[in-house]
Amino acid sequence: MLLSPDQVLSVFFPSYLINNLWVVIAAVLVFMMTIAVGFLEVGELGDDFNHSLLKTIAISATALFVMAIVGFNTAFAPTLDGIIGNPLYPSGLLLGAFSPYSAGSLTNVWWSMSSTGFGTYLTTGTYYLFESAFASVTLALVAVILLNKVKFKAFFIYSIVYFVVIWNLPAAWIWNPSGWLYGLGMRDFAGGLVVHGAAGAAGLGIVYQIWREEKAKGLKESPRISIHISEGWITLSILLLWVGWFGFNPGSVLAFNGDVPVVVITTFLASAAAFISVMFFSYLDKGENPGILHGVNGILMGLIIITPVAGFVSPGSAFVLGLLGGPLFIISEKYFSKLKWLTDPVGLFPGHFVGGIFGISMIAFFTQNSYATASGNPSLPSGLFFGGGINALSQLGIELLGVVVVVAVVFTISFMTMWAIGEAIGGITVNETVPMSEKKEIIEAAYEAK
Repeated sequence: MLLSPDQVLSVFFPSYLINNLWVVIAAVLVFMMTIAVGFLEVGELGDDFNHSLLKTIAISATALFVMAIVGFNTAFAPTLDGIIGNPLYPSGLLLGAFSPYSAGSLTNVWWSMSSTGFGTYLTTGTYYLFESAFASVTLALVAVILLNKVKFKAFFIYSIVYFVVIWNLPAAWIWNPSGWLYGLGMRDFAGGLVVHGAAGAAGLGIVYQIWREEKAKGLKESPRISIHISEGWITLSILLLWVGWFGFNPGSVLAFNGDVPVVVITTFLASAAAFISVMFFSYLDKGENPGILHGVNGILMGLIIITPVAGFVSPGSAFVLGLLGGPLFIISEKYFSKLKWLTDPVGLFPGHFVGGIFGISMIAFFTQNSYATASGNPSLPSGLFFGGGINALSQLGIELLGVVVVVAVVFTISFMTMWAIGEAIGGITVNETVPMSEKKEIIEAAYEAK
């Protein structure tokens, strides 16, 4: 009798060791993505934004620090009434603190990974590292709207609150098996809402406070930040982000099994299809070569859309979802570019916010139960396009409920946090909001006009 690949591996290596090794590797890949977001900012906005690299390094270190103390608990410890993880849960609080090695503070299986939970037997240390990487890259996405406008001190204080509460609430509700939305049946495979949609909502809260302070200074609209493409930086960024997504989506299987290569294929196929789609529709719209920026945004849009459904859909569905990303991004980009009270040159809102919410909504249309079962979600019904019927409509309602609640709560807490920080330190915005390169362009244009 022929053995399956999983059975062959289990002969030589216990499955729990393989699972932990794979998820640690995936976590490292996801951590790489946080720094890659800094490269993306420099690649799109120019050398005046080199501080973005320090910002993303600081985000990575702060995520590890705060999540180890209490943030991992508030997201993934057994929840208090389904709302937030118990901050005092012993094995998660400072990762077991000073308990002896023999007690297994880092080597014990985390409660939700045992046979009565997800059954992948990830240890506390492994799961902490993986989810801290997710928290880190999510804040990096939020931070692309800081530009040269927000004081570093204000953002650092905000990041502490972010890793204790703001990121953690959606994670506790949707990814924690004792969370209230998870209990209702909501699913989000790798973070269409927990990461991308919630990042957009948090960013919107910050942008609103930025605009309130800018308006108080007498500005009629938020100062624009222009695109200054550096092809080397932006190419490096998309390479690292694309490879990093290999940890982001396939790592979210939380095990090394036969479903991992399926998730790899759906992820990469959707991103390639979205690249083609964005370039095609951009060309139809403008009648000229869309250029590298639209190419990069196309890849990202496909990756974002597939993230919440990557373990639930077939390669054919991934292909279709990627193609839908083209017109969705072009339309969203045009809409947000018209808003006078914010500037978002890196595309947090048309890409991550819109793409993440669209992707999680597609769970109710494109899911095939056989794929969902393989990724550990057997209760998820097939979508409307695959005979799900009334169960699929019910799933759509659950997913949309989650979207409304998460966006509203994250926006409110994010705004109130930045407002409170502003009150404490005399405002969150800096006096200088225009990069030196743009000042030079303004002066030269004024001189030529004379």
